[in-house]
Amino acid sequence: MACKSSADKHLDDMTECSICTEVFTDPRVLPCHHSFCFQCLVKYGEGRRPGDRMPCPLCRKEFTIPDIGLPGMKKSFEKENLLHLRELLAQSVSSDAQMNMCHQHKDKEIEVFCRDCGVAICVMCVITSHKTHDCLAIEKMSEDLRELVLSDNHKISEAWKKTGEFLKRIQKEENNITKHLAVIENEINTAADKLIAAIESDRAKLLSEVKSIKLERVAPLETVKQELQQHMTALQSFMRYSETLLSSGTACDVTRSANNLHDRADVLMKFDVIGHVDSSLPPVNVTFTLSTLPSDDRNLIGTVTEEGQLEHIS
Repeated sequence: MACKSSADKHLDDMTECSICTEVFTDPRVLPCHHSFCFQCLVKYGEGRRPGDRMPCPLCRKEFTIPDIGLPGMKKSFEKENLLHLRELLAQSVSSDAQMNMCHQHKDKEIEVFCRDCGVAICVMCVITSHKTHDCLAIEKMSEDLRELVLSDNHKISEAWKKTGEFLKRIQKEENNITKHLAVIENEINTAADKLIAAIESDRAKLLSEVKSIKLERVAPLETVKQELQQHMTALQSFMRYSETLLSSGTACDVTRSANNLHDRADVLMKFDVIGHVDSSLPPVNVTFTLSTLPSDDRNLIGTVTEEGQLEHIS
């Protein structure tokens, strides 16, 4: 155990931050799956604010800083598990020397394994406490247990491979679902855009119809209004002239003008204002009827239906 194996060195590499080159402290994982110490990320991203784009210190792939800043970056549970494993291995290495010595007889080296009690002991323990027990040399017992560990390791290795296959399968399923849902989103947006365009077209058509009706109906009104204004002007002119004649005219003026004024009054009174207006203004009954809309909670665009499920993993 004096020198590290290649596996130990690989574990060291996997648990060290590429920024500070020290063992991870509060590791955080980026969207590109690279991990760094939280404080290293803070120093690296100094000056950047939430919402800013920031490149990965390793691969340079950019990501968006969360709304709450870099503290919002996800913790790397994978790295934390590896750190825990590294700690356990370090403890194991430091205790190897002590584990080779008997706990009861401190100066005696462990040489025997008692199969009845399931403990590793020294020769003195055999003489004093395990004389009648089924004991076996520690090296022989180690060989038997190595076979057990080797068998367990093989089973775990197979489980690891199978889990990896399932992980790839889940990743593929996730990618397929994401792509499919992107297509659905595009279909919804396309349908909505078409519906909006149709509504805008209908609105423009209806407003154009209303405008045409307005132009058609307002023109006669303008003509009638002008005729009424002219008639009022004639009436007002008659009233002013007759009032002036009565107030300021001489007897001769009155006798000369009275009959003409009377004839003019007859002409003006023959203008039937009410009848003229009624004949010039046909009834107008313009209404708007709303098209039938769904009375329930149905969506105008359509519906999204979820069917099927992930295939059971066995």
